[in-house]
Amino acid sequence: MSTRLKDKVALVTGAAGGIGLAIARRYSREGARVVLVDRAEKVETEALAQMAGPAKAMRGDVTDPAQVAEMVALCEREFGGLDICVCNAGVIRAAEFLDLELEDLDFVLNVNVRGTFLVAQAAAKAMVRQGRGGSIITLSSMTAELAMSNQMAYGASKGAVRQMTKSMALAMAPHGVRVNALGPGSIETDIMATITDDPEAYRTVLSRIPMKRLGSPDEVASVALFLASEDANYVTGQTVYVDGGRLALNYTVKVDSLPV
Repeated sequence: MSTRLKDKVALVTGAAGGIGLAIARRYSREGARVVLVDRAEKVETEALAQMAGPAKAMRGDVTDPAQVAEMVALCEREFGGLDICVCNAGVIRAAEFLDLELEDLDFVLNVNVRGTFLVAQAAAKAMVRQGRGGSIITLSSMTAELAMSNQMAYGASKGAVRQMTKSMALAMAPHGVRVNALGPGSIETDIMATITDDPEAYRTVLSRIPMKRLGSPDEVASVALFLASEDANYVTGQTVYVDGGRLALNYTVKVDSLPV
């Protein structure tokens, strides 16, 4: 087991699966004591069972200030503090602009923007109390930069997270707390399954990725490890895109065959 995060305490939201679980799993393997949070029941069973070291899990809603306070309190009560916070919990509801319902817009903004703010602020206050610095990582997206007509709510929320990250980084720099964002591109998660099951849609997605493949949650977790570690001590206020070159591309690439 590596020890890049030895004795660090990490809080990861949205940790029942996908990118969140991959990050929690990687942090645990690197020596961190991890608190996993998700609304899904399996965070306390399947996800927790995958940790390599000391870990706790709780079901919780990132939009509820009282539950967010308990997430941070759990870190302090069980492991003596909080050094790393990954605000990964997020939702998506796709609809064309003319068909987008207000309740869907509110739902996405509530979880992705309000939830990120509440968790990041609670973690930041704990880190200031402790006086030992820390790292806060938010989850933005390539859709903060690239628009899709059927993902207006999601793109707007991730653009907001990107800007919030910059403001939080400025506010927290005097306290030795770094704040950065991850911007995943097309990652092989449950959300992408509907696309990969459709050969034509899958080929269209790959034609916009220079590396001609989807990324894996573990590849995003590797960047999250860097941002949480001492290797990134002089990195703050940044959005690091993990997108296989997608944002750099101004044309399409030829896809001869689909990955197996």
